Amino acid sequence: MKRLLAALVLAPALAAAQLPTPNRDAPVAAPLPATKREAPAKAPLPAPVREALARAGVPESAVGAVVVPVGGGARLVSHNAELLLNPASTIKLVTTFAGLDLLGPAYAFKTDVLASGEISGGVLAGDLVLKGGGDPKLTYERLWQLVRQVRARGMREIRGDVILDRSWFAPGLHDPAKFDGESRRAYNVGPDALLINFKAIDFRFVPDGAGVRVLAEPDFPNVAVASRLKSVPEPCNNWRRGLKYEIEENGLLATVVFSGTYPADCGEKAWALSVFDADRYAEAAFRWIWSETGGRLVGKVRAGTAPANAVLFHRFESEPLATIVRDINKFSNNVMARQLFLTLSAEKAGAPGDAAASERVVREWLAAKGVAAPGLVLDNGSGLSRGVRISAGTLAAVLRAAWASPAMPELVSSLSLFAVDGTFKLRNGNAAGQAHLKGGTLTGVQAVAGFVLDAKGERWVVVAIANHDNANRAQGALDALVEWVYSAAR
Repeated sequence: MKRLLAALVLAPALAAAQLPTPNRDAPVAAPLPATKREAPAKAPLPAPVREALARAGVPESAVGAVVVPVGGGARLVSHNAELLLNPASTIKLVTTFAGLDLLGPAYAFKTDVLASGEISGGVLAGDLVLKGGGDPKLTYERLWQLVRQVRARGMREIRGDVILDRSWFAPGLHDPAKFDGESRRAYNVGPDALLINFKAIDFRFVPDGAGVRVLAEPDFPNVAVASRLKSVPEPCNNWRRGLKYEIEENGLLATVVFSGTYPADCGEKAWALSVFDADRYAEAAFRWIWSETGGRLVGKVRAGTAPANAVLFHRFESEPLATIVRDINKFSNNVMARQLFLTLSAEKAGAPGDAAASERVVREWLAAKGVAAPGLVLDNGSGLSRGVRISAGTLAAVLRAAWASPAMPELVSSLSLFAVDGTFKLRNGNAAGQAHLKGGTLTGVQAVAGFVLDAKGERWVVVAIANHDNANRAQGALDALVEWVYSAAR
């Protein structure tokens, strides 16, 4: 499952794809303009950071950075601190902290199974309703658990239909191709109150002599997979470059054909793709698991809302939010962040949840915490957006508020440990294991935010965001800032 979580955010190769980091959410067509606001007293960027930016061809004017003690006090670095920039996935820190603080780390998303009709002898003479509650991690394995629990409660046959109720979130038209034209890529899957397995199939490539076998998980019987791939003796760099796929759909049936070349040096790799729309994916998953467990379905699987006479048959709860937040931040999962973002308004403003209402909820929450956020644009809460905006100063203030919050341990533990795990696993340096960080990458955007424990035992909030044509070359400069803070070389 960790492999699928990571695969959901990996973007096509960028110019910066050779950097030793998997933290790539998705590409943006062009870098984004920044809006300058009134700046506080300045504390310049450290020399190692300035030098690394110069080597990367990124002007210092395109960077906002703040380094401040977690308990407050004078900023060690304050460079363009009020410059409004696109933070990419570091905005997930705002979404996840809001979720932990407003909903609580033990909050559980609920998927309700309702029955509309009489149940006698294990036979439901009516419809079964699957009512989604926004669970970001209703994986195939957990759907299997849900179905098994329904079967264990005595239901073996459904004479009516299975109704997919998504009314927990407001209906919205999500175009998976709008962001970058890659409608099948899993990072472009939209939020769904009844999101099953991230609406993705994980295709795994296994070199086999001169060819390559392709395995699918889940292995739906209605999805045929064909491989025309050739294994080639090439280094495993941009391994998807020579790989092509075609998906042909015919109702609930689909054929996925892979062709091109695959570097033998890669060994086994996985690629998550979206094959069906939400309704057909849910139908394929439910029908297969229901029949696998010995259940019988007479009717159809269709979208709708629960009939007025439907009664609760079983409630299936997610893992606690503290666990889900770890997946969101460590693996930078976009659709999971969007699920949480919409849930904020569904819970706090009343269902259905929608993005505009969730943004209002977060703004009011920030104001109550005394965090001024001029110019903040949250958009969808995940950072997979060209319109999201925040300043380094505001993001640093959010992190300082998080450090003083009861939710601090859960938020900090959800961040990647520098050079140890998550999206920062492939880093190296003296700060290894000493920094809890969230990264963000879009074409023209590179960012880092989190907490660094320096060599003297003092902890710092560190935020740095670069928006420029060459921003994706600036990861070394951001790492240099982390290393400089750790070294306590003041």
